[in-house]
Amino acid sequence: MGEDRRTSLAAERTLLAWWRTGFTAIAAALALGRVVPALLHHSTRWPYVVVGTGFAIYGIALIGFGTRRIRRLNREMGISEPDRAQERSMLMLAGVGVALGIATIVLILVQ
Repeated sequence: MGEDRRTSLAAERTLLAWWRTGFTAIAAALALGRVVPALLHHSTRWPYVVVGTGFAIYGIALIGFGTRRIRRLNREMGISEPDRAQERSMLMLAGVGVALGIATIVLILVQ
């Protein structure tokens, strides 16, 4: 039983690492797509928008991939019924992260 618990905790830490990296990429997207062009006062804004949007998409992908990965691991480990509520909460949080990433893309693209 101890092995299963250690595996579960390691999977949770890994999920948090995926999410943390995803949110960092989204923050970099906002900085590159909106803040840097405003500070540089360049007339050429589009390269920053493209790179910033790319970072936001990358962040969304990381959040989604990490969530899919832990769901697959949970299924392989045969999670019990009470843990389903935890899985729904995790999916809800991942959905919020993806929504924030999409909102960041909108903020970058809209003048």
